[in-house]
Amino acid sequence: MQNLKYLPLRELNQISGRTINAAMAVHTYHGPGLVESIYTDSLMIELEERGLKAETEVHLPVYYKGIFLEKYKRVDMIVENSLLVEIKAVETVLPVHQSQIMTYLKISNLKLGLLINFNTAHLRDGIMRVIL
Repeated sequence: MQNLKYLPLRELNQISGRTINAAMAVHTYHGPGLVESIYTDSLMIELEERGLKAETEVHLPVYYKGIFLEKYKRVDMIVENSLLVEIKAVETVLPVHQSQIMTYLKISNLKLGLLINFNTAHLRDGIMRVIL
């Protein structure tokens, strides 16, 4: 696992804005209807072209009362070691998806996450910012 950065919200907003713009470029290119892995791989390429560092399938350690459980939770993507991104390609984002990203933020101690559902006609309708 990389060293996570806990940036001020202003800097996180800049990173999330650039990430959202990259996701919109991917959605414009592919449109809805593909599987998550294609959107993830495409977003990685788009982020790299925009000078943003990202890692996929990042494993976060899980603790209970300060005790490491020797388990890890895999999250879809972390951009610039500071922005958590969960990618979906589902008909409807469910409350459980929103709960998951909140839990991932708690586990990672990160402040901001994006839940991006690429299975929408207009991507702006599939983006949810989650602040912890």
